[in-house]
Amino acid sequence: MNELTIRSQSRCFDGMVMYCSHFSQSCNIEMNFAVYVPPQATTEKVPILYYLSGLTCTDENFTIKAGAQRYAAQYGILLVIPDTSPRNTGIPGEDDVYNLGSGAGFYLNAIVEPWSKYYQMYSYVTQELPQVIQANFSVDAGKQSIFGHSMGGHGALICALKNPDKYLSVSAFAPICAPIQDSWGQNAFSAYLGTNFALWQEYDATELVKKNQLSYPILIDQGLDDTYYIQKQLLPEIFAEACQSVGQSINLRLHEGYDHSYFMIATFIEDHFIHHAKALFK
Repeated sequence: MNELTIRSQSRCFDGMVMYCSHFSQSCNIEMNFAVYVPPQATTEKVPILYYLSGLTCTDENFTIKAGAQRYAAQYGILLVIPDTSPRNTGIPGEDDVYNLGSGAGFYLNAIVEPWSKYYQMYSYVTQELPQVIQANFSVDAGKQSIFGHSMGGHGALICALKNPDKYLSVSAFAPICAPIQDSWGQNAFSAYLGTNFALWQEYDATELVKKNQLSYPILIDQGLDDTYYIQKQLLPEIFAEACQSVGQSINLRLHEGYDHSYFMIATFIEDHFIHHAKALFK
């Protein structure tokens, strides 16, 4: 059940970048993920930091572009980067548009056919993948945190808010904060969840924070030159207002001149590692 295939591995900052695959019981298909094993894992159990990527991404984008391995090695944190959806399922139209199907799992459990047979990304990220990591790597299962970008920022926020005792910290780069209020979320939720609006709210961070607060602060970095921010697909201020209304601590940082790209992520990635390391090594 927890057996891995290592597709490739490369030494990096005295640790190892590994691209892995395994058969997922949750998603009913072979799933890919990347992992960075820090050098400290050869002698001790290390904490885990999950990174959830955005629309169209695979397990490679963050792994190659963010420059995260330097800080994972410095702090001794195992990085886990799952793919953003099941792939090659045979569902008609799964590869037709960028914001639905392949590369667009939205980190929820679909209930509408044909998506429901494979698209169980919420269960995969919060339950199955951690079991796989714990079975195959030298990790401290009691110390895990989560962050992400765009659709993956949405995923990180909902995973943390729905599981306040599972993660020790959460952060996001340019997250989709109120998917039921933007076209990306409305399109995906309609396809995956149907017309059950109450279920939509269970995957919307702005709605979730009104019911579930975290004992730790949320960090969000958002570029003001981000096209999707300007188009109001992300709506971080709406999420921040919801947090403030219920006393949830949040640090929303708005940055002049930065866009939605991995250049923004690479600029602020060290701050996010500092944020998570404080919680993971408390």
